[in-house]
Amino acid sequence: MFGRLMANRTNRVQRTSPLAAVRTPPDAGVLSCRVLDPVNEPVANAEFAVSDAMGRTVVSGGADPYGSFMATVPAGEYRLAVSADGFTPYRATALVGENCLASLGDVTLKVAQPPDLPAPGDWEIEPTHSSIGFTARHIGLARIHGRFNSFAGAVRIDDPVERSAMHIVIDAATIDTGVRMRDDHLRSADFLDVQRFPTLEFYSDRFVHRGGTKWAVTGALSLHGVTRTVTLDTEYLGLGNGMEGETRAACRATTELHRDDFTVSWQTMLARGIAVVGPSIRVDLDVQIVPKG
Repeated sequence: MFGRLMANRTNRVQRTSPLAAVRTPPDAGVLSCRVLDPVNEPVANAEFAVSDAMGRTVVSGGADPYGSFMATVPAGEYRLAVSADGFTPYRATALVGENCLASLGDVTLKVAQPPDLPAPGDWEIEPTHSSIGFTARHIGLARIHGRFNSFAGAVRIDDPVERSAMHIVIDAATIDTGVRMRDDHLRSADFLDVQRFPTLEFYSDRFVHRGGTKWAVTGALSLHGVTRTVTLDTEYLGLGNGMEGETRAACRATTELHRDDFTVSWQTMLARGIAVVGPSIRVDLDVQIVPKG
């Protein structure tokens, strides 16, 4: 009976002690905090980076669905950086003792001031400081990276911005993966068939603000003689000035294309049944635009 009482007491301690479920080495402790937004809701997408006194990253990661973060680290002094889309980054210093819990408690992030949007009017892509790249899976293992070396584009910024439009034209023959034989194959009828379809074109028909700096740009992509609806997951980076004082706006965008959707269905299998080229292609855009003219 005495044993059962002791066991029950131990179970209660394990349920209530902050370190009960964490096994720490003799020279380590635990650093934790919970991240909330201004209305006290957890920020589940918060990212953490813990660095030591020398500025070296010791541990990094994301919050759990309740906005909480916990890490076991050697005893010492640390700097904690917390970031999340749409919020101002938070930084703090914490001293972690041996076999101790160093809790920063609840950290409330402030809503970040969104960057200024481009002025209404006609803008164009500045190709020297822009890039359109792609990544494809090769033989189920490595990734092949490539780009298109020639493209042009125009953006009409409206008021409100949600009514804006964009048109991009890519020269298919300028595909470049750094290997001439492979690039010639990609230009052939097995893939892009550049003799019949010399360009890839994207016409946007909708800009949707997803909060903070995040936007979704949806439109029609014409590739290999087929047109499909595509959404670019876009991060707006704000405004700046170039070397000659010109105004520039910048963004990053990404999307995933499935080759079969555009009838680019060439396929060769290895002996063990693995495709030489994966079924999907990731496309990444880094774009700067300047006022037209």
